[in-house]
Amino acid sequence: MAKAFQRTYTQLESITKATISLKAQGVSNDELAVVDGRLAQVVKIKGDLVTLQIFSGTEGIPTNAEVVFFGEAPALNVSDELAGRFFNAYGKPIDGGPEVEGEHRQIGGPSVNPYKRKQPSQIIPTGIAGIDLNNTLVSGQKIPFFADPDQPYNQVMAQVALRADVDKIILGGMGLSNDDYLYFRHEFESAGALDKIISFVNTTDQPPVERLLIPDMALTAAEYFAVDKNEKVLVLLTDMTLYADALSIVSNRMDQIPSKDSMPGSLYSDLAKIYEKAVQLPGGGSITIIAVTTLNDGDITHAIPDNTGYITEGQLFLRMDTDTGHVIIDPFRSLSRLKQLVQGKQTREDHSQVMNASVRLYADAQNAKTKLENGFDLSDYDLRCLDYAKEYAVRLLSIEVNISIEKMLDTAWELFAKFFSKAETGIKQTLIDKYWPEKA
Repeated sequence: MAKAFQRTYTQLESITKATISLKAQGVSNDELAVVDGRLAQVVKIKGDLVTLQIFSGTEGIPTNAEVVFFGEAPALNVSDELAGRFFNAYGKPIDGGPEVEGEHRQIGGPSVNPYKRKQPSQIIPTGIAGIDLNNTLVSGQKIPFFADPDQPYNQVMAQVALRADVDKIILGGMGLSNDDYLYFRHEFESAGALDKIISFVNTTDQPPVERLLIPDMALTAAEYFAVDKNEKVLVLLTDMTLYADALSIVSNRMDQIPSKDSMPGSLYSDLAKIYEKAVQLPGGGSITIIAVTTLNDGDITHAIPDNTGYITEGQLFLRMDTDTGHVIIDPFRSLSRLKQLVQGKQTREDHSQVMNASVRLYADAQNAKTKLENGFDLSDYDLRCLDYAKEYAVRLLSIEVNISIEKMLDTAWELFAKFFSKAETGIKQTLIDKYWPEKA
C-alpha cells in the first residue's frame, strides 16, 4: 500500500509479553501494522485504544516505537498463478519465484452461504484402502487424521495429495520441520504434480504465532479455485495441534483465562471457522479438508481432538500394527460419517457389505488375540481369523497400499474365500453368487 495511505504513531500506552496498545484513529479489526520493524495485527479495539499482537514478540520494543498501520487485514493475491508455488504465512513466495499477480483478497472471510451449499455426493478416491474401502471420503467433507507424533502422518498426507482425484491440492503446513518441508517439496516435484499443488508453509524456526495465518491463507486460495473456478479442491492442514498451541501462546501472553488443557476458551470457534469452509457447491466446485491432529500420549480426550471431533465428520486414526509392523488406518477408531452417500452409489454394489464383513472378521481376530493372551484355547475359526487379520492389515489397511477401489473389493473377496466359508462372511447370498472367487 502507498505510504500516503499509511498512518504512523510513536507513543505506546502499554506493552505486554505479546501485545502493545496505543491510541489511534480509523483502525479496523485484523488490520496489519509494523511496530518497531516487526509485523503486528490488530486484535482488539476499545474506543480509540487499539491493541496489536506482535507476531515475533515484544521484547526490546520501546514505548516510543514507530507504529505504521497498513490500512488492511492480511490478504492474498489470487489467480491461476498460485498453482505450483510455495508461500510463507503472509502469502509471500519462498520458492524463488516472482510475486503473484491477481485479485487482492482479504483472508479469513465468512464461509459460503448455507443457501448455496449442496449435500456432498462426489467420491474422492485416494488409493489408500484404509480410507477408500472403510472410510470413503466425499467432496465437501471435513475430516482429520488423529495420530501420535511419531506416526508418519506427513508422509500419508503427501500420498493423499498425489493420489487424490481432484483439480487442486492446497497444503497448509504449520510448524513443519525443515526436513518435512523439503520432503513435501521433493515429493511434489518428483511426481510432476506441482502444476496442481499450492503450499503455504510455516516452519519450526519461524514464530509460532505465524501459524495462525496459514489455514486462512490456504482456504482463501481454495475458495478462489472452488467458488470462482468450479474446481474440486483438497486442502491438507498439518498440524492443527501446533495451530492450537499457537492460539494458546497468544491467549496466555494476553493474560486471558485458559480453558481445558490450557487452551483458550475460543478454541471451538477458532477451529470451526476453519473446518466449516469445507463445502460442496451446486456448480461442481468443492473444498474438502483433511487435517492432522497429533495426540499427546494418545489422549483422545484432550481439548484439541475433543473439540475437533464435534466439528468434523469423522476421523482417520493412524497406528502401528504390532503384528505386522505396518502403519495402518485403524478400522475401529476411524469413521467417515458421509461414506454412505457414495458407497454403493458411486462404487460397486457390494462395497458396504464387504466393508462390514471385513471389519467384523478383523474384530473377531482381535477377540481371538485376547483369548490367546489370556491362556484360553483357540478354535479353528479363531486361528483362521488371526491369519486373516495379518493379511488384511498388510494388503488392505496398510498406508502403503495404493490400488483402485474395485481392486480393494476384489482383494477382500479373495481373503474371505481363503480363510472363511461363505456363510461365515455374513454377506448377502446374491452378492456371494456374483463376486465369490471361482477358484475358491
